[in-house]
This record gives sequence, C-alpha cells and structure tokens, in this order.
Amino acid sequence: MGKVMSEETKNQLAHDLGFGEKVEDGDWSDVTTGEVGSMIREAIKRGEQAMAEEAKANGAAHQNAE
Repeated sequence: MGKVMSEETKNQLAHDLGFGEKVEDGDWSDVTTGEVGSMIREAIKRGEQAMAEEAKANGAAHQNAE
C-alpha cells in the first residue's frame, strides 16, 4: 500500500496542532491516539477545503468560458 500522507505533511499537521516537538526526531511513539485522530480530522478538513476551492475555481472558469 502506498503512502497516504507525506512525512512533510504529517510533520506540518503535528506542528500546527501543537505537538510537533514530539515528532521532530522522526519518532511517533509518543503521539497519542487522540493526537493522531486530530491529525486525521484536520487533514480531512483541509482536503475538503482544497477540493471546494478547486471546484469553485473550476466553476468560475467554466462560467467565464461560456
């Protein structure tokens, strides 16, 4: 199975959510399941926002093409 999320993205999410210092050495063993859950929820939220922005941009571009 391929990677779902890059290391860079995971590290950025951890820092954004306030526990980045736990993973700076690449060791994720001190990260709690709650923190991982927060990361997943935030990643989904950001993905949904990106998709909505892309759809909005594509819709505007489509309307301008008509």
